[in-house]
Amino acid sequence: MATERSVTFRMGDDGSCQAGDVQWSPRPAETAAVVAVALGLGLALVLLDAPGRILVGGGALLLLVLAARDVLARPRLRAGPDGLDVRTWTRGRHLPWAGLRVRVRESRRLGVHSRTLELDTAAGPDDDGVLVVLGRRDLGTDPEQVARALWAITPNGRAPDDRTADG
Repeated sequence: MATERSVTFRMGDDGSCQAGDVQWSPRPAETAAVVAVALGLGLALVLLDAPGRILVGGGALLLLVLAARDVLARPRLRAGPDGLDVRTWTRGRHLPWAGLRVRVRESRRLGVHSRTLELDTAAGPDDDGVLVVLGRRDLGTDPEQVARALWAITPNGRAPDDRTADG
């Protein structure tokens, strides 16, 4: 597991866990593999005709942009005593523990099974709140494991009621 993850838990007087420094990021080996494929596609450009160069060059460029995102937006998710910090391209966003719902959603499309971690701050149907959806590649590990760790460090020490996955 090459996940960038440093975990420190402190037990409170009431038996609840609190986060010291818990963070998740894309795996460095996966980022290096994306760069290697992008460079391989870049080298293949010399062997292709003009339309092929446009298609393969565009693919190589997109892979390099993905690798840059992996490097620049690290760590993607960090849990602290006052809530979660989520990093994106342009900014970071702080989601306080109060009102935060952590949920794992499982789906199957075209025969591919996937899980995502949903972080939702909406208080009700009239509140837009903030919805952050992170996949395994964003977190560097299975979203279910991240959800369990987050449920363990919530201030009240228990999982939210809607933690079950639905398909």
